[in-house]
Amino acid sequence: MEFFLFNYLCKKHFLISIPDIFTISSQKQFEKAALKVFRFQYENNLVYREFCNFLKTDVQKVKSLEQIPFLPIQFFKSHVVVSNTNPAQKTFTSSGTTGMSTSHHYVTDISLYEESYRKGFSQFYGNIEDYVVLALLPSYLEREGSSLIYMVEDLIQMTNNSESGFYLHNHDELIEKLTRLDNAGQNVILIGVTYALLDLIENRKFDLQNTIIMETGGMKGKRKEMIREELHEKLCQGFGVKAIHSEYGMTELLSQAYSLGNGVFECPSWMEILIRDTEDALTYVADGKTGGINVIDLANINSCSFISTQDLGKKNPNNSFEVLGRFDNSDIRGCNLMVI
Repeated sequence: MEFFLFNYLCKKHFLISIPDIFTISSQKQFEKAALKVFRFQYENNLVYREFCNFLKTDVQKVKSLEQIPFLPIQFFKSHVVVSNTNPAQKTFTSSGTTGMSTSHHYVTDISLYEESYRKGFSQFYGNIEDYVVLALLPSYLEREGSSLIYMVEDLIQMTNNSESGFYLHNHDELIEKLTRLDNAGQNVILIGVTYALLDLIENRKFDLQNTIIMETGGMKGKRKEMIREELHEKLCQGFGVKAIHSEYGMTELLSQAYSLGNGVFECPSWMEILIRDTEDALTYVADGKTGGINVIDLANINSCSFISTQDLGKKNPNNSFEVLGRFDNSDIRGCNLMVI
């Protein structure tokens, strides 16, 4: 049975119904929902419609995911990418060095973001109340508009545990708490920006048995970039864990993919990755081949659900994927990106 999450009045004065994306349980359901979202956003998102028209897209002939145009992520730096006329409840901005333009994601229904990351976390990690969440995200805390901080702050509140919280540069306090909780058998998730995690293990070597280390990427100009294998090996040794988890998300999205180790990411059921040819952005490469990462994020209904990123990666036959770096001429920004 089909549920309906949204009913919007389109410009041609007819109602379009979008299925409840958070109940998707099959590839067929995903593709059906994605095509409905595509048509809705073509009708209601001026920037996306002009982009599709520039490509001479015949909307009626779009019958598969591969035929949907993907909006280059750079548009979020120069345009207001929205699919309705409601005011923004929250505006998320990307990080950037001085003089670098930043992306703006105008979120007109923040509850969609909340439902997306809450259900996504639950899908991969279970009940948030089973964990203490510790966050070491100094570069994100020191600026306004971080979607990552919004998510982590909410997850911290949802643990209902007074031990959960943020840490800036107070490493000694974090070391004491992390060691104490782990020794007591408490399940802990330490979410940290890459350079800050490296700083932490330079102060103290750990032997953690009950803690998940989740890196969110980004050296933020603090350290030299490292290949993923080298970075994760160093973090594993420093924290005494067998694997490093990772989160793949960005300002322009409302959903995240997670890696439980080895740099292999999986998406929640309402998110999917396609790999485009680096020489021809309108064609796709086979599984196992390197190309540009295109993201379908159906939670991003009020903005654009079809985004062409500046990340390089490859997709596996089971729909998992790996992030391998960035296009050479891309801006450096902080969301899980490591060059090889």
